Amino acid sequence: MSGIRPLLSNRASSDISGDRDIAEEDALLTGRPTQRMAKDGPRTWKFWCEVGLFVWAVIATVGVIILAVLFQRTGETKNSSASGKKNLIFMVSDGMGPTSLSLTRSFMQFQNGAPFSEQLVIDQHLIGQSRTRSSSSLITDSAAGATAFSCAQKSYNGAISVTPDHEPCGTVLEAAKKAGYMTGLVVTTRITDATPACFAAHVNMRSEEDRIAEQMVGEHPLGRVVDLMFGGGRCHFLPNSTVDSSCRADGRDIVELAKENGYNYVSDRAGFDHLKGGAALELPMLGLFADTDIPYEIDRRNENHIYPSLHEMAEAAMKVLSEATRDSDKGFFLMIEGSRIDHAGHHNDPAAQVHEVLAYDRAFTSVLDFIKNEKTQTVMVSTSDHETGGLATARQLHKSYPEYLWYPSPLANASHSAERLASDYAAFLLATPNLSDTQKSDFITHSISAGLGIEDYTPEEVSSFMKEPSTALYQYADMISRRSQTGWSTHGHSAADVNIYSSDPKAAMALVGNHENTEVGEFLRDYLGVDVESVTKELREKGASLTVTGVDGKEVGWMGHVPEEGQRLDGQTHLASYGGDFKKRHATHGGACDCGL
Repeated sequence: MSGIRPLLSNRASSDISGDRDIAEEDALLTGRPTQRMAKDGPRTWKFWCEVGLFVWAVIATVGVIILAVLFQRTGETKNSSASGKKNLIFMVSDGMGPTSLSLTRSFMQFQNGAPFSEQLVIDQHLIGQSRTRSSSSLITDSAAGATAFSCAQKSYNGAISVTPDHEPCGTVLEAAKKAGYMTGLVVTTRITDATPACFAAHVNMRSEEDRIAEQMVGEHPLGRVVDLMFGGGRCHFLPNSTVDSSCRADGRDIVELAKENGYNYVSDRAGFDHLKGGAALELPMLGLFADTDIPYEIDRRNENHIYPSLHEMAEAAMKVLSEATRDSDKGFFLMIEGSRIDHAGHHNDPAAQVHEVLAYDRAFTSVLDFIKNEKTQTVMVSTSDHETGGLATARQLHKSYPEYLWYPSPLANASHSAERLASDYAAFLLATPNLSDTQKSDFITHSISAGLGIEDYTPEEVSSFMKEPSTALYQYADMISRRSQTGWSTHGHSAADVNIYSSDPKAAMALVGNHENTEVGEFLRDYLGVDVESVTKELREKGASLTVTGVDGKEVGWMGHVPEEGQRLDGQTHLASYGGDFKKRHATHGGACDCGL
């Protein structure tokens, strides 16, 4: 051991060398020679040339590294700069919670024979989560949820871009239009439904869809604010004299009003096809492709000749809005909603749910493909207004401890939604009076077998359809839910946090992590750089003297009737603690209530 030199035995010489280096650095800074310099004599020209070359090489290397980093960031975020011309595509997966993705991902893997590592496209773009409560309840509805997106403000359930004190709040779409952007709405529900309405209309109660239709085509304090609308809801645009197709309470023809305000109009698949994917589309455009909602994707795919799909409508909208703004210094704002994921949750129909989510995922992919090829910087953000159904990929069928199982195969066997089967059953009962039990039973068993792919139905299940035909929709849905062991806790919404996705996490950095839904609205406003407050001020000034005829024939403010207590969830009324609702359920809903135990 004594012959081994310690690891730090050269410490003294190192210290001497370090002292020499310090002395030389000091000499370079002060100009005073060191002892070494005095001994060796003054430095030569060659020495200083070498020093200069070394310094230049260091500076050049640093410069190259900086340029490389800047070039890389520019390449990565060519569509996400916070300045300059831009497009913003906001996607809403109405009612889709995190479990909807688990359900659909497992279904996709089973259907495609894919490995368990296979993901949906949307899975690869997750950046955060949104908290969804409204101002009136810990469980929001779509109206308050979409108002948080459009106005960046909390409001009560049922409010269409109005504040809790019933004042209009300017929306990001209205502000974008005022700033020179082109605007569009693409949905699979009624275009007058809560989510699209919140971007282009203002009413105190979401049920006033007739008034929403009027505002959306330009009977609005700001005039026409939407350049393109695709969806369903034709019945709210046709006068009530159109008996079979209208659901308006009056005789106004809103399609004609739209045409008077400059809109081009298409109402069926043939009309949509003539638009050639947007290449032959002239703005402004109103496209209404169903009397009410466009059918669930599980049904629509068999009626492709009647109804366009979500991704087809989205692709046409993106193409025409891009071309229309090609020579403008402003881009476009487009909201795309996968609307009926929500309805599948309300119906507790897992087969309809997975096909709605897959349709949304395909539209999501179409948006990503558009962004890759679009010259204008474009960002897409996607989220949900809430979760619907309290969905669980698990269900305890019996009192005994359950096995850990969930089966996607029963969903793959279904060819129709519970909604379609229930509608067909109701039509059968209406069209054929005095049916025998055998006739009813034959129809029911055939619909279960052919529509749901279920062969092990029981006599009790068939009998239930005959005894309670009014609940057939829920019965069909429950049959497939039980066999797949899919669980639901409600036919309503839940308070679950929902996911946020983006095409560019860096551009959407403000939404990374867990956020209030109003922060999504703030992002939309800030990314476009639009002044929502000035729009709010203009709406309030111009709307102060505007009146319309209410449903009771009396003149009311332009946003319609203010809901009475009990019609809305006002202020903090439903944020209080438990008040005995469990015991009240039969008094509220009747003795046959199946509200839960």
